[in-house]
Amino acid sequence: MDIDVLGPLGVRVGGVAVMPTAPKPRKVLALLALHVDRVVPVGLLVEELWGERPPRSARTTLQTYILQLRELIGAALEQGTESAEASGDVSAKDVLVTAPGGYVLRGGGGSSDVVEFERLAGMGYRAMDGEDFAGAARLLREALALWSGSALADVRAGVQLEMEVRRLEETRLCALYQRIEADLRLGRHRELLGELTVLVSRYRTHENLHGQFMLALYRSGRRGEALSVYQRLRQALVRDLGLEPSPELRRLQQAILKTSEPTPHGARSEAVNAGARDRLARVG
Repeated sequence: MDIDVLGPLGVRVGGVAVMPTAPKPRKVLALLALHVDRVVPVGLLVEELWGERPPRSARTTLQTYILQLRELIGAALEQGTESAEASGDVSAKDVLVTAPGGYVLRGGGGSSDVVEFERLAGMGYRAMDGEDFAGAARLLREALALWSGSALADVRAGVQLEMEVRRLEETRLCALYQRIEADLRLGRHRELLGELTVLVSRYRTHENLHGQFMLALYRSGRRGEALSVYQRLRQALVRDLGLEPSPELRRLQQAILKTSEPTPHGARSEAVNAGARDRLARVG
């Protein structure tokens, strides 16, 4: 079984798509796919489908959706003659299993884009820790390339799926931030300007991204624009959240104000950590 959730939902058995068209069965499949090889409790599925006030027939209706999914899986098993799952030794009930208290979607050793994303991102973070910035940038770029849009873009999410989508989007943003950090430390400041322009417009109050944009502009000889980025961020923070920029970002702004020219070369950006004035001298 191959599972894609980092974009439109995709579940394939033996290369054949398993995709219900009705919204509620799609929700069930999405939640099972996100927790592949783990038990998804009935209560969690019911909450996803009907919120805090499920009908009395909720469990019976859920069983109907499970049956519909098994029918789709069974049809895929019959068509996917080249896969081990379609050899006749595996039935739909072996793929979508009834377990004590819930249901399990068995991956059967297939691929999962979210599992692969987490594997590559973890390797990228370890490379960052080891100051292998070229390796970190490559691994994190590969991880981010697995995304083809917003997580579960074509599923009408309920409470549980909304939480999962938010979690996944946060991991994506974290990987993106770290990949940009690796590129900054490799001196790719000018190459990042276009990307960071889009990102700070999308995430108007994300201080780390704004700090990276300020550094990229500063190291590209665009000191005035770097200071303008800080002012726009401050206005957005005050207006939208009633907050001032963090002390770290204020130190970065002050360091840029007090430093007339960037040094020509260096190795690290350090994002928006303390010691911004020393950091500016190191970034290249």
